[in-house]
Amino acid sequence: AFDKVVGTLALILLSPVMLATAIAIRLDSKGPVLFRQKRYGFNNEQIEVFKFRSLYHEMTDHNAAKQVTKDDPRVTRVGRFIRKTSLDELPQLFNVVFKGNLSLVGPRPHALHATASNRAYEQVVDGYFARHKVKPGITGWAQVNGWRGETDTEDKIQRRVEHDLYYIENWSVLLDLYILIKTPFSLMTKSENAY
Repeated sequence: AFDKVVGTLALILLSPVMLATAIAIRLDSKGPVLFRQKRYGFNNEQIEVFKFRSLYHEMTDHNAAKQVTKDDPRVTRVGRFIRKTSLDELPQLFNVVFKGNLSLVGPRPHALHATASNRAYEQVVDGYFARHKVKPGITGWAQVNGWRGETDTEDKIQRRVEHDLYYIENWSVLLDLYILIKTPFSLMTKSENAY
């Protein structure tokens, strides 16, 4: 109920930003404004998350088989900005409010075919699937501690999962509130991994 109430409030407050983003995407390149991507959810179930489209439509990678890298030619001009600022993630509020398959706070859901150094995450990190014991979230402990964006190396995914597991083991309403309050500030500080 907390997620639905706060998520609805966030949707209302952020609707002007979301509308402006949608218009900018529409004007910048052809194709749909939103796209869906399959990711791992609670109990390893597959869920579809909504995002604002940041890649050229014909280059959209629904499986996230290839991570976006610095100066990636697949990313549109508007896409570069919305990825850097995480505005591309805002449609996930629809997942929280209408679908109920995402929380506001929790481990970020990873794409099904995402890899680090060409190895699946579960091969890189022992106990990787433990992070799926809770519902995934739009933001999380890893993100407010600087581990957002690209997870192309084994070290990056290892660190992110360590933070996810810390969050699960130490969960409290206060921790969730702290993460929610800290998220906008952590987005303002430059993230080396967000392209």
